Amino acid sequence: MFCYAILAVALPLFAALINFCLPVKSKAAGWASTLAILVGCVLSAMVFAAVWNQKPLHTQTLWFTIGTTKVFAGILLNNLSVMMLLLVSLIALPVHIYSTAYMKHDDRYSRYFTYLSFFCFSMLGLVIVDSLVLFYAFWELVGFSSYLLIGFWFTRDKAVQANKKAFIMNRIGDIGLLSAIIILFAKFHTFDIATLFINDNLVFKSVIHDGLWISASGQIPAMWQYVACIGVFMAVAAKSAQFPLHTWLPDAMEGPTSVSALIHAATMVAAGVFLLGRVYPLFTDSELTILAIIGCFTAFMAATIALTQNDLKRVLAYSTISQLGYMILAMGVGAYGSSLFHLATHAFFKCLLFLVAGVVIHEMQHIKEENNLDIDPQNIHHMGGLRKKLPVTFIATVVGSLALIGIPLTSGYLSKDGILIQAFEWSEGRSAWLKLIPAGALFTSWLTAFYVSRLIVKVFFGEFRLLKKHPEIKLHISDGGWQYRVPLILLAICSLFPLFSLNPFFYEKAWLFESLKPAEFMARENIYHTIIPIGVNILSVFVMYAAYAIYVKRNTFSFPQTGFLYRLSYNQWYLDKIYRKAIVKPILGLGKTCFWFDRNVIDGLIHLIERSSRMVAALTAWSDKHIVDGFLHLMAALVQSIGNFARKFQNGKVQYYLYSMLLIVLILFVLKILI
Repeated sequence: MFCYAILAVALPLFAALINFCLPVKSKAAGWASTLAILVGCVLSAMVFAAVWNQKPLHTQTLWFTIGTTKVFAGILLNNLSVMMLLLVSLIALPVHIYSTAYMKHDDRYSRYFTYLSFFCFSMLGLVIVDSLVLFYAFWELVGFSSYLLIGFWFTRDKAVQANKKAFIMNRIGDIGLLSAIIILFAKFHTFDIATLFINDNLVFKSVIHDGLWISASGQIPAMWQYVACIGVFMAVAAKSAQFPLHTWLPDAMEGPTSVSALIHAATMVAAGVFLLGRVYPLFTDSELTILAIIGCFTAFMAATIALTQNDLKRVLAYSTISQLGYMILAMGVGAYGSSLFHLATHAFFKCLLFLVAGVVIHEMQHIKEENNLDIDPQNIHHMGGLRKKLPVTFIATVVGSLALIGIPLTSGYLSKDGILIQAFEWSEGRSAWLKLIPAGALFTSWLTAFYVSRLIVKVFFGEFRLLKKHPEIKLHISDGGWQYRVPLILLAICSLFPLFSLNPFFYEKAWLFESLKPAEFMARENIYHTIIPIGVNILSVFVMYAAYAIYVKRNTFSFPQTGFLYRLSYNQWYLDKIYRKAIVKPILGLGKTCFWFDRNVIDGLIHLIERSSRMVAALTAWSDKHIVDGFLHLMAALVQSIGNFARKFQNGKVQYYLYSMLLIVLILFVLKILI
């Protein structure tokens, strides 16, 4: 099984290397990547069948040694890792098939599949490694490959800004994760995930008592446990787009829609929830409660924003943030199994909805180019009535939307109702403030029903709105070829209940939940299991009809388009503006100040020293040349003159010698008389 798992991870990497060597427009790249992920999917299924509900498989080898510290690298296969291994492969396969058609006219076709395969390799490696060091390495590779894909169309300024924003915000989370890893290693002297979190004899039981973090291996100040938990949460919040590090995800829509489908379904944003599942024993009850509060707030906030957005992909992006909030909330209230169950179901119907959005946007772009219109092909105000032109896409959208809302007979019903029910059970006996968490999650589910219904009716119902302004428009659009239809059909089928449970109404009967639920879980022990599903779905139906009445009939209800609440929602709670003013501008201002100080003060001082040194050097050179060298030259000239003068007396004529002697005698005689 280890060989199969390694091969499933390595195949996308091989495909990426092959595609990197191909010409940029080579169509072979798409099928090389698709074949690699197809074979990997088969291998993942084999690994899943062998490991699921069996004893975990773990193998490792010595990687390197520093001093007396030995660091091991290996593979850990348990229920969580094999579920994610298969899930990522299953979601990536239709995305690859879809991409062969969606990107066929792109000038960097092979480069796209190089990045896509590398992205899949990074995520698949992340889910099976057993070392926190390797986990961090693949965590960074996931962030790097998503940076490449989000900014794939780098000629667009918005895409460049989006991928920089995603990269920087995820680096904030990465600092937290690295800090947590360092703390865990400093305390327990191991990077082994199985030793730390999964074995029956867990290294630590997260209990705080008298200011100490009490674990099986000793006691240390509780401060370190707090810091480690904060670090893990920062990583989860950044990758899984939780408040306050969520603002990068809507902007990430600037990448190709097929990339958005993969990022939002089972790869990058799922990595944060997966990390939380890996290190779940680290958190104490009070810290899990904080997670539940943040998850609930994120789910509610994102749902309110989705109510008024007009960009098709942006609505789905905020929907993803909201659903991720549900998963974090579930982890916080102890619904570990339901959180991962919702992660699995959400992957299928959210991938489906993004691929549907890709079809709609692709056809709207075709209308724009064919009729030479100046419109935004992603604006839902330009759509309407497309169900007649795109029947397969419409049916797939309805299935995915019902699953997202959580209507019975869909997989979303099973997983979301499990979260809601367990949230209410968790709130029993707790303070009134904490009871707001399940209430907020319940209210958010109705908001979800409204914005999803609004999206469907604006895109697929009524009349095509552009016809009012441009009656001559040509509508030569369709669902596309089999590369579009087959992925939609497969994902729509996987969004229904039979894939997860033969019982469409009881989430406890889902095979995935049964394998992931905690040992102390007691099924259907109170009235919540009945009244919550009934209440949620009855009111959801009314909310769906209200959206239809508002946006199609337009004569039954009215929806305010002004006011503070509308502006708050439309402007995304002003969080981006707040961040720009409170964080980005001050940091840029500090950077400019530091730049000015460096340029004018530090560089000025250095230039002053440089000019002073040059002046001293010039003065020294002048002194050396004109004074020292001048004196030496003077002495040399004097000696030379004396020598030349004395040489005249050495001419070999005796009479001159006698004259000289006589002259010297006379001089001496005169001097004697005078002295």
